[in-house]
Amino acid sequence: MWFFLALATALFTASGDAFSKHYLRHFGSPNMALVRVLGPTVCLLPALFFWPWPPLSKKFWLTLALLYPLETIAMLCYMEAIRVSPLSVTVPYLAFTPAFIILTGRVVLGERLSLPGMVGIFMIVLGSYFLHLAEIKKGLLEPFKATFREKGSWLMLLVAFIYSITSVFLKVGINQSERFFFAFFYYSWLGVFMAVVLKIFFRADPKAVLRFCPRGAFLVAASQSAAVVCHVWALSLAPVAYMIAIKRLSVLFGVLIGGVFFKEKAFRVRLLGAIFMVSGVFFIAWAG
Repeated sequence: MWFFLALATALFTASGDAFSKHYLRHFGSPNMALVRVLGPTVCLLPALFFWPWPPLSKKFWLTLALLYPLETIAMLCYMEAIRVSPLSVTVPYLAFTPAFIILTGRVVLGERLSLPGMVGIFMIVLGSYFLHLAEIKKGLLEPFKATFREKGSWLMLLVAFIYSITSVFLKVGINQSERFFFAFFYYSWLGVFMAVVLKIFFRADPKAVLRFCPRGAFLVAASQSAAVVCHVWALSLAPVAYMIAIKRLSVLFGVLIGGVFFKEKAFRVRLLGAIFMVSGVFFIAWAG
């Protein structure tokens, strides 16, 4: 059950990326981000009126105060990445999140790297090399350098790093409340928080999106809502490392969608790179 829920999370996430790029890219990344987060708010906020509330400590609220700004930055970078660059050279970089978590654990907590974990990091880095393999004719290191020349690539690498930080504090928030309550509360009010911030600082206008592209707004919001529900459900049934490994199959689905529907170049080579990167995530999950 958890496997199919995690797989559904990957499919819905990749679908949300594709719908966002296809329907909403002309509205700008702030509007893309807002539509993406308001879907779960509409779906999950009513559950808070019926779900029992656990005692909430000061640490819980401080955790949210840290997470929401980071999530806002990450979502804006995420949407800008898929808006300006091909899916096949953006979404695969999300595979770096578990690699960053292992490295920060080594630096901050002094945790030892296991052999499967090191193999996983190597495979993710190797896979990223293939994403820009066409640049190799300019030099052996050019595929790595191309990551920082392609705006969508380095933006998504930044997103992966931010997610490596937020994943730690998400666990803190869950420990300070209860898993399902935290999911309902967190994703409901994240949309409210981002709506206020994006409206004030970026002049986001969701009414314009709904007026000129209601179908796209609905598909994006529905995909993200389904992804969040499946994500939380799967987490309640399986170890986090295994669930996240399956969820990262969204990387493969994203590259496939980019090649099949958006006719992106170098599709087969980038798919091979994505396979290496997802395999690296599985090695990290095996490392625990």
